Amino acid sequence: MSGTTAPVAPSPAAPVPTSSARSRRVMPWNEVWVMVASFVLAFILGGFLMVFSDPAITNKWTYFFDRPGDAISASWTKVSSAYSALFTGAFGSWQAITETTAQAAPLIAAGLGVGLAFRAGLFNIGAQGQAIWGSIFAAWVGFSFHGLPMVVHLPLAIIAGVVAGALWGGIAGILKAKAGAHEVIVTIMLNYIAAGLLAWLLTTSTFQRPGRTDPISPVVEWNATFPRLEGSRLHLGFLFAIGLAVLVWWIMERTRLGFTIRAVGANPHASATAGMSVANTTTITMLLAGGLAGFAGVLAALAPSVAGTPTPLTSGLVGGIGFDAITVALLGRSRPLGTVLAGLLFGAMQAGGLSMQAKAGTPLDLTAVLQALIVMFVAAPMLVRSLLPFLKERTRKPAAQAPASQGGQAA
Repeated sequence: MSGTTAPVAPSPAAPVPTSSARSRRVMPWNEVWVMVASFVLAFILGGFLMVFSDPAITNKWTYFFDRPGDAISASWTKVSSAYSALFTGAFGSWQAITETTAQAAPLIAAGLGVGLAFRAGLFNIGAQGQAIWGSIFAAWVGFSFHGLPMVVHLPLAIIAGVVAGALWGGIAGILKAKAGAHEVIVTIMLNYIAAGLLAWLLTTSTFQRPGRTDPISPVVEWNATFPRLEGSRLHLGFLFAIGLAVLVWWIMERTRLGFTIRAVGANPHASATAGMSVANTTTITMLLAGGLAGFAGVLAALAPSVAGTPTPLTSGLVGGIGFDAITVALLGRSRPLGTVLAGLLFGAMQAGGLSMQAKAGTPLDLTAVLQALIVMFVAAPMLVRSLLPFLKERTRKPAAQAPASQGGQAA
């Protein structure tokens, strides 16, 4: 009809933001700051433990209101001297730095093994047993063969230890893949078996040093030990550990096997539906994890001591490397780079803990407490953000848009 125009179709109204449609404001480098705050909180709590575990200082706090300077001065002196000794023992000199690398090398290797299993959805508690078998075979090759050149003797000892650790880890992988046995229970039991067999082997004529009645092996041949820089603890094994981290990264990020491991770890049922063999992946992963932990045992057996001489095989040679590796892997988020950094941190704590005990009179056990506190805070970022609200991820609701005009006007 003339004089009129067709009505304009109404435009759809803009969606009204719901309570879930929110944008997040995150402090730049938030994760890094949370990590730094975790360390600060751990060291603050560690300082309180030092103060209140010292009877002489706690006595000064009983008359704090009469002479507050005594308690504050004594507390500051205690904490500052302990942490200064810790830092000096870990990084204060070239010798201290190389001691840190020597302590970190087996933790990095074993942590890579635990972290690799984590990526496949497996909780490898058996790094301790795998490291024990790695040390047994590496030491046996080291003291049983004589007159071999280093280019033959050292690789032979390394291969023997890595294969032994891989086979010990493979037992748990096969039982998990074929019989459905839980890897946590199996690896814990294998740890006990490995420790018991080591104690028995050290009483046999093959492993016990001639002329001795205590459980100690013959001295490892010098040509079977890792070369080191003269006057330091920096040896070839540390470089091998870093190389293994690069190798694990390449396997996990650049190969089909790595993709399969990550897929099985994310969802084994979907992986099986896609045609992947979950059983084979589980077995291969535990073999690789065992080999990495076995290399940690190789480092314990073949790394030169502070005096530069090889360390003989004993029941306590491996120490708690396999158990510390679990913490290293968790702290490193099961990633190679994170594991290297966590291993260096724990190596520094162990190297500095000895200095802290000697120079500041602080119990060595406090180092373990500090490690536990650091892991607790790092593993619980929400706790850190609750204690330090300025690190929280703040949310804000976007501004609502005005609805569009509906309908047109008639001419």
